[in-house]
Amino acid sequence: MIMKKLTFILGLFLASTLAFGASAQQRFALHDKPREIADVRFVDEAGKKMSLSDFKGQVLLVNIWATWCPPCVKEMPTLDRLQGEIGRDQLKVLTLSIDRAGVPAVRSFFDKIKVTNLDIHVDSTMLAATALGAFGLPATLLIDREGRELGRLVGPAEWDDPAMIAFLRELTK
Repeated sequence: MIMKKLTFILGLFLASTLAFGASAQQRFALHDKPREIADVRFVDEAGKKMSLSDFKGQVLLVNIWATWCPPCVKEMPTLDRLQGEIGRDQLKVLTLSIDRAGVPAVRSFFDKIKVTNLDIHVDSTMLAATALGAFGLPATLLIDREGRELGRLVGPAEWDDPAMIAFLRELTK
């Protein structure tokens, strides 16, 4: 258990330090071909049980984060603005919190920073992060309409940066 925690903390450190240097688009690792991923489970704000397969047919940007993760907190407003700019018909930003305090913690945080374009999704067990191979936070996966991973970015990004928006629009055509 201690080793798991140390690995997770090291991942957080590495993810936050990666924010310096290369641009987010350069750090976005695209796969040669789409990869199958786990159909992880979580709940929405109303407590409804959901999974990634509920979103088949949509392109998803799945951001795994937590309210106690400083880089995650910093990038959340940029994800909110990205969703407002790009529109759900082209790309749905699915923020997946791994807060053990659950929906109330995320709702309080979203209210505090005035998030208006994102829905709440929570996996308080943290099993989704492990199943998706997110060993540092934040971790963001681009999922195609068939539910396969196209690529990922570990660490924070300025999601509302015009270059990032153009990059994502190109990938989601």
